[in-house]
Amino acid sequence: MGLFGFGKKRAKKQAEEAVEESKDVEKSTEKSDQTSQADRDETAAEQDEAEQSGKGPWDSMDSDAPDTDEYLDIGALMLPFLKGSELRLKANSQTGDVLGATITYGSSSLELEPFAAPKSLGLWDEVRADLLKANPSCKEVDGVFGKELTLPVKVKGKNLLTRVVGVDGPRWMLRGIFSGPAAKGGKEKDVLDGYLADLVVVRGDEPLAPRDLVPMHAPITPNQRRGEAEDSESKDDENAQIPGRPEGPFDSDQQTEVKTTLSRGPMFSEVR
Repeated sequence: MGLFGFGKKRAKKQAEEAVEESKDVEKSTEKSDQTSQADRDETAAEQDEAEQSGKGPWDSMDSDAPDTDEYLDIGALMLPFLKGSELRLKANSQTGDVLGATITYGSSSLELEPFAAPKSLGLWDEVRADLLKANPSCKEVDGVFGKELTLPVKVKGKNLLTRVVGVDGPRWMLRGIFSGPAAKGGKEKDVLDGYLADLVVVRGDEPLAPRDLVPMHAPITPNQRRGEAEDSESKDDENAQIPGRPEGPFDSDQQTEVKTTLSRGPMFSEVR
Protein backbone atom coordinates (compact mmCIF):
# COMPACT_ATOMS: atom_id res chain seq x y z
CA MET A 1 0.00 0.00 0.00
CA GLY A 2 2.83 2.33 0.90
CA LEU A 3 4.44 1.79 -2.43
CA PHE A 4 1.16 2.33 -4.20
CA GLY A 5 0.53 5.52 -2.32
CA PHE A 6 4.03 6.82 -3.14
CA GLY A 7 3.45 5.93 -6.76
CA LYS A 8 0.28 8.03 -6.86
CA LYS A 9 2.08 11.04 -5.40
CA ARG A 10 4.96 10.60 -7.77
CA ALA A 11 2.60 10.28 -10.76
CA LYS A 12 0.74 13.41 -9.64
CA LYS A 13 4.00 15.29 -9.29
CA GLN A 14 5.13 14.17 -12.72
CA ALA A 15 1.82 15.29 -14.17
CA GLU A 16 2.15 18.71 -12.52
CA GLU A 17 5.70 19.01 -13.80
CA ALA A 18 4.53 18.07 -17.28
CA VAL A 19 1.82 20.75 -17.15
CA GLU A 20 4.33 23.38 -15.99
CA GLU A 21 6.77 22.29 -18.68
CA SER A 22 3.99 22.56 -21.27
CA LYS A 23 3.17 26.08 -20.07
CA ASP A 24 6.84 27.05 -20.29
CA VAL A 25 7.01 25.68 -23.81
CA GLU A 26 3.86 27.63 -24.78
CA LYS A 27 5.28 30.83 -23.30
CA SER A 28 8.59 30.26 -25.05
CA THR A 29 6.81 29.55 -28.33
CA GLU A 30 4.59 32.62 -27.95
CA LYS A 31 7.62 34.79 -27.18
CA SER A 32 9.45 33.29 -30.14
CA ASP A 33 6.44 33.95 -32.38
CA GLN A 34 6.27 37.55 -31.17
CA THR A 35 9.99 37.99 -31.80
CA SER A 36 9.68 36.41 -35.23
CA GLN A 37 6.72 38.66 -36.08
CA ALA A 38 8.69 41.71 -34.92
CA ASP A 39 11.62 40.60 -37.05
CA ARG A 40 9.30 40.07 -40.03
CA ASP A 41 7.74 43.50 -39.53
CA GLU A 42 11.17 45.11 -39.32
CA THR A 43 12.35 43.23 -42.40
CA ALA A 44 9.20 44.24 -44.31
CA ALA A 45 9.71 47.87 -43.29
CA GLU A 46 13.31 47.73 -44.45
CA GLN A 47 12.23 46.19 -47.75
CA ASP A 48 9.56 48.86 -48.25
CA GLU A 49 12.12 51.56 -47.50
CA ALA A 50 14.61 49.99 -49.90
CA GLU A 51 11.96 49.70 -52.60
CA GLN A 52 10.92 53.32 -52.09
CA SER A 53 14.53 54.53 -52.24
CA GLY A 54 14.86 52.81 -55.62
CA LYS A 55 11.87 54.64 -57.09
CA GLY A 56 11.61 57.94 -58.87
CA PRO A 57 11.04 60.69 -59.65
CA TRP A 58 14.75 60.77 -60.42
CA ASP A 59 17.41 63.42 -60.43
CA SER A 60 19.13 63.84 -63.79
CA MET A 61 22.53 63.33 -62.13
CA ASP A 62 21.52 60.04 -60.50
CA SER A 63 23.43 57.13 -62.00
CA ASP A 64 20.33 54.93 -61.65
CA ALA A 65 18.04 57.38 -63.47
CA PRO A 66 16.23 56.05 -66.56
CA ASP A 67 17.58 56.65 -70.05
CA THR A 68 15.87 59.83 -71.30
CA ASP A 69 16.73 59.51 -75.00
CA GLU A 70 13.05 59.00 -75.83
CA TYR A 71 11.71 61.44 -73.21
CA LEU A 72 10.04 64.77 -73.94
CA ASP A 73 12.20 67.67 -72.75
CA ILE A 74 10.39 70.64 -71.15
CA GLY A 75 13.39 72.03 -69.28
CA ALA A 76 13.12 71.16 -65.59
CA LEU A 77 11.34 67.91 -66.42
CA MET A 78 12.06 65.03 -68.76
CA LEU A 79 8.70 63.37 -69.42
CA PRO A 80 8.35 59.69 -70.37
CA PHE A 81 6.10 58.59 -73.22
CA LEU A 82 2.66 57.37 -72.13
CA LYS A 83 0.38 56.00 -74.81
CA GLY A 84 -3.08 57.56 -74.74
CA SER A 85 -2.00 60.59 -72.69
CA GLU A 86 -2.12 64.30 -73.48
CA LEU A 87 0.20 67.08 -72.32
CA ARG A 88 -0.95 70.61 -71.54
CA LEU A 89 1.41 73.38 -70.42
CA LYS A 90 0.29 76.21 -68.15
CA ALA A 91 1.97 79.49 -69.12
CA ASN A 92 1.97 83.11 -68.02
CA SER A 93 -0.15 85.00 -70.55
CA GLN A 94 2.10 88.09 -70.39
CA THR A 95 5.60 86.63 -70.23
CA GLY A 96 4.99 83.23 -71.82
CA ASP A 97 6.89 81.53 -68.99
CA VAL A 98 5.83 77.91 -68.46
CA LEU A 99 4.39 77.50 -64.96
CA GLY A 100 3.45 73.84 -64.92
CA ALA A 101 2.60 70.75 -66.92
CA THR A 102 -0.52 68.59 -66.78
CA ILE A 103 -0.69 65.00 -68.02
CA THR A 104 -4.20 63.76 -68.82
CA TYR A 105 -4.83 60.03 -68.99
CA GLY A 106 -8.34 58.65 -69.31
CA SER A 107 -10.54 60.57 -66.88
CA SER A 108 -7.60 61.47 -64.63
CA SER A 109 -4.93 64.13 -64.65
CA LEU A 110 -1.57 64.77 -63.00
CA GLU A 111 -0.37 68.36 -62.60
CA LEU A 112 3.38 68.75 -62.16
CA GLU A 113 5.33 71.65 -60.66
CA PRO A 114 9.10 71.49 -59.91
CA PHE A 115 10.35 73.85 -57.20
CA ALA A 116 13.80 74.82 -56.01
CA ALA A 117 14.59 73.61 -52.49
CA PRO A 118 17.29 74.15 -49.86
CA LYS A 119 20.40 72.06 -50.24
CA SER A 120 20.45 70.88 -46.62
CA LEU A 121 16.88 69.61 -46.14
CA GLY A 122 13.70 68.72 -47.97
CA LEU A 123 10.86 71.12 -48.66
CA TRP A 124 7.87 68.78 -48.80
CA ASP A 125 7.44 68.61 -45.01
CA GLU A 126 7.05 72.40 -44.86
CA VAL A 127 4.71 72.59 -47.86
CA ARG A 128 2.60 69.75 -46.49
CA ALA A 129 2.30 71.45 -43.10
CA ASP A 130 1.25 74.72 -44.79
CA LEU A 131 -1.45 72.94 -46.80
CA LEU A 132 -2.77 71.13 -43.74
CA LYS A 133 -2.94 74.39 -41.78
CA ALA A 134 -4.65 76.31 -44.56
CA ASN A 135 -7.21 73.60 -45.43
CA PRO A 136 -9.19 72.05 -42.53
CA SER A 137 -10.62 69.39 -44.87
CA CYS A 138 -7.12 68.30 -45.94
CA LYS A 139 -5.97 64.94 -44.57
CA GLU A 140 -2.51 63.36 -44.39
CA VAL A 141 -2.21 59.74 -45.50
CA ASP A 142 0.53 57.24 -46.29
CA GLY A 143 0.98 56.67 -50.01
CA VAL A 144 3.28 55.22 -52.64
CA PHE A 145 5.63 58.21 -52.44
CA GLY A 146 5.52 58.65 -48.66
CA LYS A 147 3.28 61.14 -46.87
CA GLU A 148 0.52 62.40 -49.17
CA LEU A 149 -2.49 64.68 -48.78
CA THR A 150 -6.10 64.21 -49.81
CA LEU A 151 -7.75 67.54 -50.50
CA PRO A 152 -11.35 68.14 -51.63
CA VAL A 153 -11.65 71.06 -54.07
CA LYS A 154 -14.76 72.73 -55.46
CA VAL A 155 -14.96 72.83 -59.27
CA LYS A 156 -18.08 74.22 -60.95
CA GLY A 157 -20.05 73.78 -57.77
CA LYS A 158 -18.98 70.18 -57.26
CA ASN A 159 -16.58 68.84 -54.62
CA LEU A 160 -13.83 66.77 -56.20
CA LEU A 161 -11.12 64.86 -54.38
CA THR A 162 -7.49 65.51 -55.25
CA ARG A 163 -4.36 63.74 -54.08
CA VAL A 164 -1.28 65.89 -53.48
CA VAL A 165 2.13 64.21 -53.59
CA GLY A 166 5.52 65.76 -52.88
CA VAL A 167 8.92 64.28 -53.60
CA ASP A 168 12.18 65.81 -52.36
CA GLY A 169 15.34 65.58 -54.45
CA PRO A 170 18.76 67.26 -54.46
CA ARG A 171 17.91 70.99 -54.36
CA TRP A 172 14.42 70.40 -55.76
CA MET A 173 10.94 69.35 -54.77
CA LEU A 174 8.43 68.02 -57.26
CA ARG A 175 4.75 68.43 -56.45
CA GLY A 176 2.16 66.30 -58.19
CA ILE A 177 -1.60 66.87 -57.94
CA PHE A 178 -3.74 63.90 -58.99
CA SER A 179 -7.41 64.40 -59.83
CA GLY A 180 -10.17 62.16 -61.13
CA PRO A 181 -10.05 58.41 -60.48
CA ALA A 182 -6.26 58.65 -59.96
CA ALA A 183 -6.96 60.51 -56.71
CA LYS A 184 -8.72 57.45 -55.28
CA GLY A 185 -7.49 54.19 -56.76
CA GLY A 186 -7.73 51.78 -59.64
CA LYS A 187 -5.95 51.41 -62.97
CA GLU A 188 -5.59 55.13 -63.75
CA LYS A 189 -4.00 55.74 -60.35
CA ASP A 190 -1.51 52.91 -60.93
CA VAL A 191 -0.65 54.21 -64.41
CA LEU A 192 -0.09 57.82 -63.32
CA ASP A 193 1.79 56.74 -60.19
CA GLY A 194 4.11 54.81 -62.49
CA TYR A 195 4.41 57.83 -64.76
CA LEU A 196 5.46 60.04 -61.86
CA ALA A 197 7.96 57.40 -60.71
CA ASP A 198 9.62 57.43 -64.17
CA LEU A 199 10.03 61.22 -64.36
CA VAL A 200 13.48 62.81 -64.38
CA VAL A 201 14.03 66.24 -62.83
CA VAL A 202 16.73 68.51 -64.29
CA ARG A 203 17.52 71.04 -61.55
CA GLY A 204 20.39 72.79 -63.35
CA ASP A 205 22.94 75.10 -61.75
CA GLU A 206 20.86 78.28 -61.82
CA PRO A 207 20.67 79.89 -58.35
CA LEU A 208 17.04 79.94 -57.23
CA ALA A 209 15.32 80.82 -53.98
CA PRO A 210 13.49 77.99 -52.18
CA ARG A 211 9.95 77.51 -53.57
CA ASP A 212 10.82 79.22 -56.86
CA LEU A 213 9.72 77.25 -59.91
CA VAL A 214 12.60 75.57 -61.72
CA PRO A 215 12.45 76.99 -65.29
CA MET A 216 10.57 75.06 -67.95
CA HIS A 217 10.15 75.65 -71.67
CA ALA A 218 8.17 74.51 -74.70
CA PRO A 219 8.50 70.78 -75.44
CA ILE A 220 11.50 69.49 -77.38
CA THR A 221 10.94 66.05 -78.86
CA PRO A 222 13.60 63.33 -79.09
CA ASN A 223 13.76 63.82 -82.88
CA GLN A 224 14.31 67.55 -82.45
CA ARG A 225 17.12 66.90 -79.98
CA ARG A 226 18.73 64.45 -82.36
CA GLY A 227 18.38 66.94 -85.22
CA GLU A 228 20.05 69.68 -83.16
CA ALA A 229 22.86 67.31 -82.23
CA GLU A 230 23.37 66.39 -85.91
CA ASP A 231 23.36 70.06 -86.91
CA SER A 232 25.94 70.81 -84.23
CA GLU A 233 28.16 67.95 -85.41
CA SER A 234 27.73 69.10 -89.01
CA LYS A 235 28.82 72.62 -88.12
CA ASP A 236 31.81 71.28 -86.21
CA ASP A 237 32.81 69.21 -89.25
CA GLU A 238 32.43 72.20 -91.54
CA ASN A 239 34.55 74.38 -89.27
CA ALA A 240 37.22 71.68 -89.21
CA GLN A 241 37.35 71.73 -93.05
CA ILE A 242 38.19 75.44 -93.22
CA PRO A 243 41.89 75.73 -94.27
CA GLY A 244 44.02 77.58 -91.74
CA ARG A 245 41.10 78.17 -89.37
CA PRO A 246 42.51 80.19 -86.44
CA GLU A 247 41.88 79.34 -82.78
CA GLY A 248 40.13 81.76 -80.45
CA PRO A 249 37.95 84.80 -81.25
CA PHE A 250 37.75 85.98 -84.87
CA ASP A 251 38.41 89.53 -86.02
CA SER A 252 36.19 91.02 -88.74
CA ASP A 253 38.35 89.74 -91.65
CA GLN A 254 38.40 86.23 -90.21
CA GLN A 255 34.61 86.26 -89.68
CA THR A 256 34.14 87.24 -93.33
CA GLU A 257 36.41 84.39 -94.41
CA VAL A 258 34.44 81.84 -92.37
CA LYS A 259 31.10 83.10 -93.69
CA THR A 260 32.34 82.98 -97.28
CA THR A 261 33.80 79.51 -96.86
CA LEU A 262 30.64 78.10 -95.23
CA SER A 263 28.47 79.63 -97.97
CA ARG A 264 30.51 78.17 -100.81
CA GLY A 265 29.14 75.16 -102.70
CA PRO A 266 26.74 72.56 -101.35
CA MET A 267 27.81 73.15 -97.74
CA PHE A 268 25.52 76.19 -97.57
CA SER A 269 22.41 74.00 -97.61
CA GLU A 270 23.68 72.14 -94.56
CA VAL A 271 23.83 75.25 -92.40
CA ARG A 272 20.55 76.20 -90.68
